[in-house]
Amino acid sequence: MEIVSLLFYFFLFLCTVISYLWVGSQKWKLSLGGAKLPPGSMGWPYIGETHQFYSQNPNDFFARKQKRYGEIFKTHLLGCPCVMLASPEAAKFVLVNQAHLFKPTYPKSKEQMIGPSALFFHQGDYHMRLRKLVQGSLMPEAIKNLVLDIDTLAVALLDSWNGSREVNTFHEMKKYSFDVGILAIFGQLSLRYKEELKKNYCIVDKGYNSFPTNIPGTLYNNAVLARKRLSKILSEIVRERREAGLTEKDLLGCLMNSKDEKGKLLRDDQIADNIIGVLFAAQDTTASVMTWIVKYLHDDPKLLQAVRVEQRAIHEANDGGKRPLTWAQTRNMPLTHKFDPSRFEVPPKPNTLMPFGNGVHACPGNELAKLESLILIHHLVTKFRWEVEGSESGIQYGPFPVPMGGLPAKFWKQKPEST
Repeated sequence: MEIVSLLFYFFLFLCTVISYLWVGSQKWKLSLGGAKLPPGSMGWPYIGETHQFYSQNPNDFFARKQKRYGEIFKTHLLGCPCVMLASPEAAKFVLVNQAHLFKPTYPKSKEQMIGPSALFFHQGDYHMRLRKLVQGSLMPEAIKNLVLDIDTLAVALLDSWNGSREVNTFHEMKKYSFDVGILAIFGQLSLRYKEELKKNYCIVDKGYNSFPTNIPGTLYNNAVLARKRLSKILSEIVRERREAGLTEKDLLGCLMNSKDEKGKLLRDDQIADNIIGVLFAAQDTTASVMTWIVKYLHDDPKLLQAVRVEQRAIHEANDGGKRPLTWAQTRNMPLTHKFDPSRFEVPPKPNTLMPFGNGVHACPGNELAKLESLILIHHLVTKFRWEVEGSESGIQYGPFPVPMGGLPAKFWKQKPEST
């Protein structure tokens, strides 16, 4: 009897999956319409080429497509038909010259996770209004007041690594970048709210790049539920600020107090979507960069020593670390800021090096990302030595490239004068 029941439920599940794929394939065909598209492969109905893209180095995926189809080709990722442009000229055309012709679109699953009112899903007046608010709260004049608090976060993080336990560097960097993001958005937030936001955000983060199957218990379904809880938490924080009559100048304060040309304030859901959007933009990219920095410094003793010399001069100027870093000091770290300045003696070809994007959709938080990285490097190289654990030296993609296993390593405090 139990076997019959199991077979019945398996058959029901199979029918559901087949129906789901068939419906997806019909939407896929309708979405293409009769438009003339560039060459390329759309892969399986609904599934497309998602697996090929996420299971390997994205550069290999693009290189094969470019070799076969040229600089412009079509594909299908996470349920979303796509046209890929792979030349510097095309990048300038889309991002700068004719940016008004293009509306930023993401797979619906990702838009649902972040929120449809987040600024990077829009163009035109609404986009410009939100971009000014976000960029204004993350410009140097605003974040220079965060140096002391970011310094405290960096010291606390590194101190927690000290000893014999193995650390997953990438996961730890994600914690740090999340805390810096919370600081930039909310200023000083109560521990209760911070922990609730972190707990639910982590669930959303795990399901963000999962296949969008809304079956109970899946990473995606868990993330959808956690995203709803995040909205409730953020609404509570906004309500408490309003009741207290607070007019803070952090990002949340800017969003709450902004009025359009008709005098209308942003809705709570618009505020929540943009806060979560900033958290997403602030975390994985910055965390992966800092993880690679730890690896490159470890693998190149001469570079590490040169960076240490630069940072120890600052360390000594602060009475051996008794005084915290200043904004001016973070602006005067030339070697630490490029590691190899000779790379830029001959400027790269225009539109080939765009680490923060370009045009109206360039990353508004680039100064914050650089600031938190420089502060962490300062304390890392002046106070610690470290060893990377394991023999694996490959790269994993999820989709951001990070050292294999998140760079497991052990960190020990050292005396400032030792090398």
